[in-house]
Amino acid sequence: MPNDNVLRTPDDRFTDLPDFPFPPTYVDDLAGYEGLRAHYLDLGPRNADRTFLCLHGEPTWSYLYRKMIPVLLDSGARVVAPDFFGFGRSDKPVEDSVYTFGFHREFLLRFVERLDLHDITLVVQDWGGTLGLTLPVDPGFRARLDRLFVMNTVLPIGEPLGPHFYQWRSLVRDTPDLPVGQWIRDSGADLTEHELAAYDAPFPDRRFQAGARVFPDLAMVEPQMDGVTESRAAQRFWTEEWTGQSFMAIGANDPDVDTMHTLRNQIRDCPDPHVVTEAGHFLQEWGEPVTRAALRYFGDR
Repeated sequence: MPNDNVLRTPDDRFTDLPDFPFPPTYVDDLAGYEGLRAHYLDLGPRNADRTFLCLHGEPTWSYLYRKMIPVLLDSGARVVAPDFFGFGRSDKPVEDSVYTFGFHREFLLRFVERLDLHDITLVVQDWGGTLGLTLPVDPGFRARLDRLFVMNTVLPIGEPLGPHFYQWRSLVRDTPDLPVGQWIRDSGADLTEHELAAYDAPFPDRRFQAGARVFPDLAMVEPQMDGVTESRAAQRFWTEEWTGQSFMAIGANDPDVDTMHTLRNQIRDCPDPHVVTEAGHFLQEWGEPVTRAALRYFGDR
């Protein structure tokens, strides 16, 4: 159970979530994460030919994939969507210093290993991509990976990012209590009040927000930062070694949309992106048509 150093969002914060009827699943025995309970969705047949591993980013949680999951399940696939520690229904260490690039990345590696996922289509956006795109540097994960479905994200390699990133980082630093749902709405997502509340649900108060507060400071924008070695190795992998199918979707109203065109050139044989002109950063909010386009491209439908 959580102690003074770890918080667990009460279950009643997650009742009657709109369009999210999926039962919670937990794992609390990951090596190196003793005493921490992680939440994830594990839906569809365990013996499916395809597993979609859906990784959320900042400051969201697996609720972000609610519009994509039904379409993926309808294709006969297995869908797995974890909440990073500090987010969603997963436990939330209260000390900012707990949250590092390595802490989050190692969690994902141990999680995939624990569930023994295979034939993975890696679905990533935001920090789900910043972390997820580095996973194939690990040979064990690489052997499990089949395809890539990438949305608005960036793979920092120890060099400066665009001006919007620094504006975002300053905003988070200067905001004691993060209005998570409102920020997602402000990005262009057409959220109802109940959907906005669902994005706020993991964070009853600012004590629960350490993970969301720290993520912007972890982006690898200087050469000595944690994660640069892995991200540079990942860039080499995607550029030189990747031979699987890739599908890229872009929300055209994302202020950092140019980073996706840069990323496309770093992914070997990545086709022209599927562009949603009215969408912003959180492209999953346009999830149904985007997912159907991806499945058509992959040949799953």
